[in-house]
Amino acid sequence: MGIYRKYMLPGITHFVCGLKPTMKQREKVVPLAEGRVLEIGIGSGLNLPYYTPGKIEHLWGLDPSREILALAEKNRVPVDFDIEFIEAPAESIPLDNNSADSAIITYTLCTIPSVLQALEEVRRVLKPNGRLIFCEHGAAPDRNVRRWQDALTPAWKVVGGGCHLNRQVPELLEQGGFKIQEMETMYIPGWKPACFNYWGVAKPE
Repeated sequence: MGIYRKYMLPGITHFVCGLKPTMKQREKVVPLAEGRVLEIGIGSGLNLPYYTPGKIEHLWGLDPSREILALAEKNRVPVDFDIEFIEAPAESIPLDNNSADSAIITYTLCTIPSVLQALEEVRRVLKPNGRLIFCEHGAAPDRNVRRWQDALTPAWKVVGGGCHLNRQVPELLEQGGFKIQEMETMYIPGWKPACFNYWGVAKPE
């Protein structure tokens, strides 16, 4: 799986996460970021076109994969703010306390091995009045879809870079020390086990 993860998975992830329904979701949430921004799981940089010019002072783009960060460098679009790519896991963010005004996480919670530890790190790095902006897929409300999610997740993690189909996004955010301020949910177009989305804004408690 080392060759697959290094040479094939980055391109597959870039393609799947760049499909039109997912990009429409990014367009809803990314413009909410402002100030000094930490993006968890910047991946191949698919969010970059949606940041609002003039609202961003600095962007830290965090990702543990050197290969996918290389894609981000290659695909980066012209922006009028500083971008600093950081190769590091979300469970250990190499930034000082109270560094960021906004944190943004899109289609990333599903792959993080220790989600609560990562969210605690995000909370540490955010300023007390900062905001976590999120858009994630996760556990569906329909019993039949949930059965498929639960059954397929063990195999899906292997081929999907650790992606869980069935994570309970609101519960994880709250357990990680965040209070959800606003949230919307729906199935976006696509394969139902991977398409129930949660998006909104949460604040550190």
